[in-house]
Amino acid sequence: MPFRRMFILCYTRPPMEPPRKNIRLPAINYAGRGIHFLTLCCEFKRRPFLKSDFAHEIIDDLRKYADQKQFGIHAYCVMPDHLHMLAEGRDQSCDLLSFLKVFKQVTAYKYKSRTGKRLWQKKYYDHILRPSDSQDAVAWYIWLNPVRANLCADHQTYPFAGSFTMPWPNQNPSNESWIPAWKQKRPT
Repeated sequence: MPFRRMFILCYTRPPMEPPRKNIRLPAINYAGRGIHFLTLCCEFKRRPFLKSDFAHEIIDDLRKYADQKQFGIHAYCVMPDHLHMLAEGRDQSCDLLSFLKVFKQVTAYKYKSRTGKRLWQKKYYDHILRPSDSQDAVAWYIWLNPVRANLCADHQTYPFAGSFTMPWPNQNPSNESWIPAWKQKRPT
């Protein structure tokens, strides 16, 4: 009997997840006036932003919390299952990790209260722009994402992309191309 009880206890416990790899650099790298390309993906590749009211709400929350945490959003694009943005700290006291934590918490809470489901994956992709990276090319990578995904024929017609810091829809796309490091093919 004791063996059976021990077996049942071990068997009924949920399996432990392996520890997740920390993909973040030390926090000091996300403080101050840095410029960051970010991609936040939805849990299980759900497509909650197909609903235009929720996509507009995400954009409103992005503006609100970027302003609150002193970040300029030079480019953003809400795709059906993820969000791209190009964010820049406005002063030395800015904390990108804090900004993203608040933004993800608030938007996830709203989504879960409506649907009972998680909105965001736990982690997100980030790239700290180097002096050699063209901000213009990164912004156009973001704005042209719906065109590459065949959601629209022209970037100007996609309703969930824009900038909070500059006029963008009438500009011409950058001649420079840019691809996030995690999408670049590595030599074998």
